[in-house]
Amino acid sequence: MRPGFLLGEVANGLRRNASMVVSVVLVTMVSLFFLGVGLLAQAQVSTAKGYWYDKVQVSIFLCTPDSVDVASCAGGGVSQDQRDQIAADLDGLKPLVTEYFYESNDEAYERFREQFRNSPVLDSIPQEAIPESFRVNLSDPSKYEVIRAAFENAPGVESVEDQREVVDKLFTFLGVLSVGALALAVAMVVCAVLLISTTIRLTAWTRRRETAIKRMVGASAFSIRLPFVLETVVATLVGAGLAVGLLWATVRYGITGFLSELLAGDSGLISLVGPHDLWLITPFLAGGALLLAVVTAWLALHRHVRV
Repeated sequence: MRPGFLLGEVANGLRRNASMVVSVVLVTMVSLFFLGVGLLAQAQVSTAKGYWYDKVQVSIFLCTPDSVDVASCAGGGVSQDQRDQIAADLDGLKPLVTEYFYESNDEAYERFREQFRNSPVLDSIPQEAIPESFRVNLSDPSKYEVIRAAFENAPGVESVEDQREVVDKLFTFLGVLSVGALALAVAMVVCAVLLISTTIRLTAWTRRRETAIKRMVGASAFSIRLPFVLETVVATLVGAGLAVGLLWATVRYGITGFLSELLAGDSGLISLVGPHDLWLITPFLAGGALLLAVVTAWLALHRHVRV
């Protein structure tokens, strides 16, 4: 089959079945949009947990040169002797303290830039404002008060925080959002499969005379089925493109725009997924849509349409 003739067949099929094509485009767009929302929600949980939650239960933030208002930081930034003393005190609290690690100012600033890479005020935060810290794991997280009592007013310590309790509710909400979006996406994918299959059957029925003529002149089953498959692929890819565009608008103006300001207030310090995370999942969305279209259309033609 010549490419020009094939493209003409596909264009004519799309024009004659415009309403069915629009239906496939819309159901594909909605399905991939909810699938993208679920994947982005999972990425949000992973991004937040990677900094705030995974293996860090208690953070002992050390004094910076700007911490002069804190009584334990009267001398300015933390000194090496104070660091050594804090480490020795942590060693003395074993086995409650199962492990700990020290994060320098350079490491903390690098992690800060990665964590808040989508924040609009990122470049206005100087490196020296990011505190060094000791990250502590406890054998019994409920005994956080022991750590706070031991280090809260220690020389060189600005604050002691148990961050897990703060973010647990956020992670629970994001987890529910992710599961809900994925479940809805699965339901929509089932609808897309049924719609594509039905569309193929109806389209083939309306063009049954053309199909019969092609068979009479010796056309192969593959060459007869190919235009139907390509029409479905075009409609599905258009729906995938619209879904990605809708996801981009949601991320750009809803998450990194409005939601960032709502959650962060004037500081703007909030870790949220951005366009970069969307581009990472886009090939999977487009590839999945393409595979779904080809497999569904081919099976529908093979099982329900005699060509």
